[in-house]
Amino acid sequence: MPKNEVILKPGREKSLLRRHPWIFSGAIDRVIGEPGYGETVLVLDSQGIPLAQGAYSPRSNIRVRIWSWDLEQVIDKAFFRERIANAILERQVVLEAVGMEGNDAYRLVHAESDRLPGLVVDRYGNTLVMQCLSAGPDYWRETLADLLEELADAQCVFERSDADVRELEGLPPRVGTLRGAEPASRLLIHEGHLSFWVDIYHGHKTGFYLDQRFNRSRVAQLAMGREMLDCFAYTGGFTLSALAGGAKSVTAVEASSDALALARENLALNQLLDDRVEWVEGDVFQALRKLRDRGKTYDLIVLDPPKFAPTAAQAERASRGYKDINLLAFKLLRPGGFLATFSCSGGISEELFQKIVFGAALDANVEAQIVERLHQGFDHPVALNFPEGAYLKGLILRIL
Repeated sequence: MPKNEVILKPGREKSLLRRHPWIFSGAIDRVIGEPGYGETVLVLDSQGIPLAQGAYSPRSNIRVRIWSWDLEQVIDKAFFRERIANAILERQVVLEAVGMEGNDAYRLVHAESDRLPGLVVDRYGNTLVMQCLSAGPDYWRETLADLLEELADAQCVFERSDADVRELEGLPPRVGTLRGAEPASRLLIHEGHLSFWVDIYHGHKTGFYLDQRFNRSRVAQLAMGREMLDCFAYTGGFTLSALAGGAKSVTAVEASSDALALARENLALNQLLDDRVEWVEGDVFQALRKLRDRGKTYDLIVLDPPKFAPTAAQAERASRGYKDINLLAFKLLRPGGFLATFSCSGGISEELFQKIVFGAALDANVEAQIVERLHQGFDHPVALNFPEGAYLKGLILRIL
């Protein structure tokens, strides 16, 4: 049993009994001992009944993240070996079932949904990129790196623990090679019939938006013969998918010059004709207004913005941003056209996102139908006891 204990306030054990893996600071009555960052604590209800074991984070609003409800379980290297091995096996089974054997880039460990809170691991060929997003995995980072190198048959384990959420944990950013040879500045990955260069050192998330794989394929199916506007184009994932799907033309808008440069290289890598693409470097909100003022219209628009609201506390401000870009998109969409719009903000629920988009359609004076709802890929599973894991929300809408 852990030497440090966390005692909950009366009645605050209900979510834990439903196997939700988070304990917020407001639910805690007192702490017995002096647990440090990421150390394992025993969680007890107000009557002193042990409930679970978790990683302690003294600075975070999420004060404890649960490792195990098994009170006899020892949280050690063997524990993490079993959890990581299970995650790897699950990916093999699921990816084979959905016909993704030819793809060499996917999520290997998806944090709470793989019963490893705060740990994200993405595979890019023979390189694994690990993110320790909370105090628990940060405490065990050397052990986790050893196990990933051993169990996942990786030539390199690279750390990208530089996400903003680490600030909430009181943890410094960490970037660098943990195991194996120093990776190249860019890695080549394959997604279906397309190939992409990925910058794991500086790219968004761990380098690429792996969670949008199936949605890129869906957009490709819609793109045939259509003129498309791709907003927040990043390194060209949706743009290249649309071109490969037979899009008549694509206007790709992205604020980052580095991302656009890599997008151009990805276009050349796939030997796609660049005369169908117009690259626009600049703020998407401003670019959409300029296109509106010029009277431009499109048959297909993709809105894949970065995270506007990491937490629910930021939802109101983020809602305004989502409404603005969707309103502008509706004004740029031709009758009968399709809008694929996304939110990856954990603070915006699927229900709220639909309400925001509806409000934008109302203000744009258009009528639209939801043709399809989109989510993250199969390699980003959502545990039933952790609905927050369903962070990516998407809608394909058609203007009537």
